[in-house]
Amino acid sequence: MLPLSRPGPVPASGAGSRPAARPGTGDTRSAGPVSAADLLARVRDCDPVSKGRYRTDAGRPADVPVCGTDEAVYWKADLDVDCDGRPGDRCNSRTDPHFTPATAYTQSDGRALDAERLPYVVVPEPGEIWDHRADDVHGGSVAALVHGDRVRYAVVGDVGPRDLIGEASYAAAESLGIPADPQGGGVASGVTYIVFKGSEVEPIEDEGAAEKAGERLAREFVDGR
Repeated sequence: MLPLSRPGPVPASGAGSRPAARPGTGDTRSAGPVSAADLLARVRDCDPVSKGRYRTDAGRPADVPVCGTDEAVYWKADLDVDCDGRPGDRCNSRTDPHFTPATAYTQSDGRALDAERLPYVVVPEPGEIWDHRADDVHGGSVAALVHGDRVRYAVVGDVGPRDLIGEASYAAAESLGIPADPQGGGVASGVTYIVFKGSEVEPIEDEGAAEKAGERLAREFVDGR
Protein backbone atom coordinates (compact mmCIF):
# COMPACT_ATOMS: atom_id res chain seq x y z
CA MET A 1 0.00 0.00 0.00
CA LEU A 2 1.18 3.48 -0.83
CA PRO A 3 -0.31 6.60 0.71
CA LEU A 4 -1.96 9.05 -1.63
CA SER A 5 -0.76 12.60 -2.02
CA ARG A 6 -3.61 14.13 -0.06
CA PRO A 7 -4.70 13.38 3.53
CA GLY A 8 -6.83 10.30 3.92
CA PRO A 9 -8.02 7.95 1.17
CA VAL A 10 -9.56 9.12 -2.03
CA PRO A 11 -13.25 9.03 -1.03
CA ALA A 12 -15.01 5.83 -2.00
CA SER A 13 -18.34 7.49 -1.38
CA GLY A 14 -18.88 11.07 -2.38
CA ALA A 15 -21.56 13.54 -1.42
CA GLY A 16 -23.82 12.52 -4.25
CA SER A 17 -21.26 13.19 -6.99
CA ARG A 18 -21.38 9.59 -8.24
CA PRO A 19 -24.21 7.11 -8.06
CA ALA A 20 -23.40 3.86 -6.30
CA ALA A 21 -23.11 0.84 -8.58
CA ARG A 22 -26.14 -1.30 -7.94
CA PRO A 23 -27.76 -4.10 -9.90
CA GLY A 24 -29.99 -2.70 -12.61
CA THR A 25 -33.52 -3.84 -13.29
CA GLY A 26 -33.56 -3.17 -17.03
CA ASP A 27 -33.71 -5.88 -19.64
CA THR A 28 -30.51 -7.40 -21.00
CA ARG A 29 -29.70 -8.30 -24.58
CA SER A 30 -28.05 -11.60 -23.72
CA ALA A 31 -29.00 -14.16 -21.09
CA GLY A 32 -26.58 -15.81 -18.68
CA PRO A 33 -23.32 -14.69 -17.12
CA VAL A 34 -20.78 -12.76 -19.13
CA SER A 35 -18.03 -15.11 -20.30
CA ALA A 36 -14.28 -14.59 -20.33
CA ALA A 37 -14.36 -14.82 -24.13
CA ASP A 38 -16.97 -12.05 -24.30
CA LEU A 39 -14.89 -9.69 -22.20
CA LEU A 40 -11.60 -10.51 -23.90
CA ALA A 41 -13.15 -9.86 -27.30
CA ARG A 42 -14.29 -6.44 -26.09
CA VAL A 43 -10.77 -5.47 -24.95
CA ARG A 44 -8.85 -6.98 -27.87
CA ASP A 45 -7.77 -3.56 -29.13
CA CYS A 46 -6.12 -0.80 -27.13
CA ASP A 47 -6.73 2.94 -27.22
CA PRO A 48 -4.17 4.06 -24.61
CA VAL A 49 -5.22 6.44 -21.85
CA SER A 50 -1.86 6.24 -20.11
CA LYS A 51 0.96 8.51 -21.28
CA GLY A 52 3.46 5.69 -21.05
CA ARG A 53 3.73 2.05 -20.07
CA TYR A 54 4.11 0.19 -16.79
CA ARG A 55 6.43 -2.53 -15.58
CA THR A 56 4.85 -5.62 -14.06
CA ASP A 57 7.77 -6.02 -11.65
CA ALA A 58 10.94 -4.10 -10.82
CA GLY A 59 13.57 -4.78 -13.48
CA ARG A 60 11.03 -5.90 -16.09
CA PRO A 61 10.44 -4.00 -19.35
CA ALA A 62 7.86 -1.22 -19.27
CA ASP A 63 5.43 -2.72 -21.76
CA VAL A 64 1.92 -2.53 -20.25
CA PRO A 65 -0.32 0.37 -21.32
CA VAL A 66 -3.59 1.30 -19.67
CA CYS A 67 -6.25 1.27 -22.37
CA GLY A 68 -9.68 2.85 -22.34
CA THR A 69 -13.15 3.13 -23.76
CA ASP A 70 -15.98 5.44 -22.77
CA GLU A 71 -17.11 2.87 -20.21
CA ALA A 72 -13.93 1.38 -18.75
CA VAL A 73 -10.17 1.29 -18.47
CA TYR A 74 -8.25 -1.96 -18.75
CA TRP A 75 -4.80 -3.52 -18.79
CA LYS A 76 -3.28 -6.96 -19.30
CA ALA A 77 -0.55 -7.98 -16.89
CA ASP A 78 0.63 -10.42 -14.27
CA LEU A 79 -0.93 -10.83 -10.84
CA ASP A 80 1.16 -10.19 -7.76
CA VAL A 81 -0.61 -11.03 -4.52
CA ASP A 82 -1.43 -8.11 -2.23
CA CYS A 83 -1.83 -9.25 1.38
CA ASP A 84 -1.95 -5.79 2.94
CA GLY A 85 -4.74 -4.71 5.24
CA ARG A 86 -6.27 -6.40 8.25
CA PRO A 87 -3.98 -9.21 9.46
CA GLY A 88 -5.30 -12.75 9.37
CA ASP A 89 -4.10 -16.35 9.27
CA ARG A 90 -2.76 -16.07 5.71
CA CYS A 91 -1.90 -12.38 5.46
CA ASN A 92 0.34 -11.08 8.22
CA SER A 93 3.94 -10.07 8.91
CA ARG A 94 5.00 -13.71 9.30
CA THR A 95 3.63 -14.93 5.97
CA ASP A 96 4.50 -11.78 4.02
CA PRO A 97 7.75 -9.91 4.74
CA HIS A 98 6.35 -6.84 2.95
CA PHE A 99 3.06 -6.86 4.85
CA THR A 100 1.58 -3.59 6.05
CA PRO A 101 -1.66 -3.46 8.09
CA ALA A 102 -3.18 -0.68 5.99
CA THR A 103 -4.84 -0.17 2.62
CA ALA A 104 -5.29 3.09 0.71
CA TYR A 105 -9.06 2.72 1.01
CA THR A 106 -10.90 1.58 4.11
CA GLN A 107 -14.10 -0.17 5.09
CA SER A 108 -17.21 1.72 6.16
CA ASP A 109 -16.11 1.28 9.81
CA GLY A 110 -12.73 2.88 9.10
CA ARG A 111 -10.73 -0.35 9.30
CA ALA A 112 -8.34 -1.51 6.59
CA LEU A 113 -9.67 -3.91 3.96
CA ASP A 114 -9.31 -7.66 4.50
CA ALA A 115 -7.21 -9.07 1.64
CA GLU A 116 -8.00 -12.65 2.66
CA ARG A 117 -11.74 -12.17 2.24
CA LEU A 118 -12.33 -9.26 -0.13
CA PRO A 119 -11.42 -9.48 -3.81
CA TYR A 120 -9.82 -6.16 -4.68
CA VAL A 121 -7.43 -4.81 -7.29
CA VAL A 122 -4.52 -2.42 -6.87
CA VAL A 123 -4.10 0.63 -9.10
CA PRO A 124 -0.81 2.51 -9.50
CA GLU A 125 -0.28 5.67 -7.50
CA PRO A 126 -1.16 8.70 -9.65
CA GLY A 127 1.87 9.87 -11.58
CA GLU A 128 3.16 10.97 -14.95
CA ILE A 129 2.21 7.69 -16.62
CA TRP A 130 -1.44 7.72 -15.55
CA ASP A 131 -3.73 9.22 -12.95
CA HIS A 132 -6.63 6.84 -12.38
CA ARG A 133 -8.71 9.63 -10.87
CA ALA A 134 -8.82 11.41 -14.24
CA ASP A 135 -10.75 8.39 -15.59
CA ASP A 136 -13.21 8.37 -12.67
CA VAL A 137 -11.55 5.37 -11.03
CA HIS A 138 -11.40 5.47 -7.24
CA GLY A 139 -11.73 3.35 -4.14
CA GLY A 140 -14.79 1.12 -4.53
CA SER A 141 -14.84 1.20 -8.33
CA VAL A 142 -16.07 -2.08 -9.76
CA ALA A 143 -13.57 -4.29 -11.60
CA ALA A 144 -13.77 -7.45 -13.66
CA LEU A 145 -10.81 -9.83 -13.55
CA VAL A 146 -10.30 -12.40 -16.30
CA HIS A 147 -7.88 -15.32 -16.16
CA GLY A 148 -8.26 -18.31 -18.43
CA ASP A 149 -11.99 -19.01 -18.64
CA ARG A 150 -12.74 -17.44 -15.25
CA VAL A 151 -14.38 -14.06 -14.66
CA ARG A 152 -14.48 -12.64 -11.15
CA TYR A 153 -15.65 -9.28 -9.86
CA ALA A 154 -13.84 -7.08 -7.38
CA VAL A 155 -13.40 -3.48 -6.24
CA VAL A 156 -10.49 -1.09 -6.42
CA GLY A 157 -9.08 -1.42 -2.92
CA ASP A 158 -5.46 -0.31 -2.75
CA VAL A 159 -2.80 1.82 -4.42
CA GLY A 160 0.65 0.58 -5.41
CA PRO A 161 3.91 1.99 -6.81
CA ARG A 162 3.47 4.60 -9.53
CA ASP A 163 5.53 2.66 -12.10
CA LEU A 164 4.19 -0.88 -11.53
CA ILE A 165 0.91 -2.57 -12.46
CA GLY A 166 -0.65 -6.00 -12.04
CA GLU A 167 -1.65 -6.68 -8.44
CA ALA A 168 -4.74 -7.93 -6.63
CA SER A 169 -5.69 -9.21 -3.20
CA TYR A 170 -5.22 -12.69 -1.80
CA ALA A 171 -8.97 -13.30 -2.17
CA ALA A 172 -8.97 -12.13 -5.78
CA ALA A 173 -6.09 -14.45 -6.71
CA GLU A 174 -7.75 -17.38 -4.96
CA SER A 175 -11.06 -16.76 -6.75
CA LEU A 176 -9.27 -16.92 -10.12
CA GLY A 177 -7.55 -20.20 -9.27
CA ILE A 178 -4.17 -18.48 -8.98
CA PRO A 179 -1.80 -19.54 -6.16
CA ALA A 180 -2.39 -16.94 -3.47
CA ASP A 181 0.69 -17.34 -1.29
CA PRO A 182 2.04 -13.78 -0.79
CA GLN A 183 5.66 -14.90 -1.21
CA GLY A 184 5.54 -17.54 -3.94
CA GLY A 185 2.07 -17.14 -5.43
CA GLY A 186 0.65 -15.08 -8.23
CA VAL A 187 1.01 -15.63 -11.96
CA ALA A 188 3.50 -14.14 -14.44
CA SER A 189 0.99 -13.16 -17.14
CA GLY A 190 -2.47 -13.73 -18.52
CA VAL A 191 -4.66 -11.60 -16.26
CA THR A 192 -6.92 -8.90 -17.68
CA TYR A 193 -8.13 -6.11 -15.40
CA ILE A 194 -11.20 -4.10 -16.44
CA VAL A 195 -12.35 -1.22 -14.21
CA PHE A 196 -15.68 0.42 -14.92
CA LYS A 197 -15.55 4.22 -14.91
CA GLY A 198 -17.79 6.05 -12.47
CA SER A 199 -18.93 2.87 -10.73
CA GLU A 200 -18.98 2.48 -6.98
CA VAL A 201 -19.80 -0.17 -4.42
CA GLU A 202 -21.06 1.10 -1.08
CA PRO A 203 -19.92 -0.05 1.34
CA ILE A 204 -16.66 -1.02 -0.32
CA GLU A 205 -16.52 -4.32 1.59
CA ASP A 206 -19.88 -5.59 0.23
CA GLU A 207 -18.63 -8.44 -1.95
CA GLY A 208 -22.13 -9.45 -2.98
CA ALA A 209 -22.90 -5.95 -4.25
CA ALA A 210 -19.65 -5.94 -6.23
CA GLU A 211 -20.56 -9.22 -7.90
CA LYS A 212 -24.05 -8.08 -8.85
CA ALA A 213 -22.92 -4.68 -10.08
CA GLY A 214 -19.98 -6.26 -11.89
CA GLU A 215 -22.17 -8.68 -13.79
CA ARG A 216 -24.52 -5.87 -14.83
CA LEU A 217 -21.71 -3.53 -15.89
CA ALA A 218 -19.88 -6.32 -17.73
CA ARG A 219 -23.05 -7.20 -19.63
CA GLU A 220 -23.56 -3.58 -20.64
CA PHE A 221 -19.89 -3.37 -21.62
CA VAL A 222 -19.91 -6.39 -23.93
CA ASP A 223 -23.31 -5.47 -25.38
CA GLY A 224 -22.04 -1.97 -26.20
CA ARG A 225 -24.54 -0.11 -24.02
